[in-house]
Amino acid sequence: MTEMTDGVLHTLFRSEQGGHEQVVLCQDRASGLKAVIAIHSTALGPALGGTRFHAYASDEEAVLDALNLSRGMSYKNALAGLDLGGGKAVIIGDPDVLKSEELLLAYGRFVESLGGRYVTACDVGTYVADMDVVARETRWATGRSPENGGAGDSSVLTAFGVFQGMRASAQHLWGDPTLRGRKVAVAGVGKVGHYLVEHLLEDGAEVVITDVREESLRRVLDKHPQVTAVADTDALIRTEGLDIYAPCALGGALNDESVPALTAKVVCGAANNQLAHPGVEKDLADRGILYAPDYVVNAGGVIQVADELRGFDFDRCKAKATKIFDTTLEIFARAKADGIPPAAAADRIAEQRMADARAAKAAKGSAQAL
Repeated sequence: MTEMTDGVLHTLFRSEQGGHEQVVLCQDRASGLKAVIAIHSTALGPALGGTRFHAYASDEEAVLDALNLSRGMSYKNALAGLDLGGGKAVIIGDPDVLKSEELLLAYGRFVESLGGRYVTACDVGTYVADMDVVARETRWATGRSPENGGAGDSSVLTAFGVFQGMRASAQHLWGDPTLRGRKVAVAGVGKVGHYLVEHLLEDGAEVVITDVREESLRRVLDKHPQVTAVADTDALIRTEGLDIYAPCALGGALNDESVPALTAKVVCGAANNQLAHPGVEKDLADRGILYAPDYVVNAGGVIQVADELRGFDFDRCKAKATKIFDTTLEIFARAKADGIPPAAAADRIAEQRMADARAAKAAKGSAQAL
């Protein structure tokens, strides 16, 4: 236990991965709830980020995931132009076994106890119906159903935003913002991936897919027989003639094994934390592979759920998500000008916005003290 705690605390307080304002460990024995709520930054506003329900290999892995995901949300919200900070929660356990109304209500009480510093939403393993239950105990739950005053499934605009990122990548690399005639590989056609496939097909792309769930594959293939499926991600990334690879499942898809094997010229997908470790972004650049930073292109969902805080309007959200195209192009231009990978350029832009917000708060506090 000491070794695990030391590892988590080391990560929490280490500047490059930590810097979190608050980490809350939650437990409700009656319902079986074990959860971690990580608030990375509230410089721009309350920390917004989804709740992941997943059977982690260890408690330490769950804490580390919450830390990494919450940090990513700070950067995502900053680059999406939202006046919101970054947070994330993970519920530890198999949702198919553990999820219950009692557990979700208990989790809602923990969210409420933070007094609005953390605003939750859906993520892997949680759905609109779950947020409806959580919202019975807290006003700080978004991603609720329209019947309960929410925006509904945020996967819709997440996929739309990724598609805008792909269009920007095509514009940057090939001089034309269309995917017509391009071969695109989508790893994971669940909540977000199947919507992304729709956009790609409508734009005239050739699509290859894979997923660990047979039912997810069948949903796409039954509707679109022109789509090709392969056995697994390993086969997908080696598909000949790929133009774009879209990781749309769990994180860490870009690692020391997958990057050398990639045949695609662009990586642009919906998954969070795609870079398995620092340095992978340089490996991609060294291979001449254009990487559209994940937290930039997958921000459509957070734009959608954030809008619930002001009264949801889909057209307003879609218009904001369309700007992901321009933001992605801006990052590519910054990367070229600074001679750095796009991931580093995105980080710099996001960090500057957060630093400016902290400086403005400090200046305001100093003025009020006079």
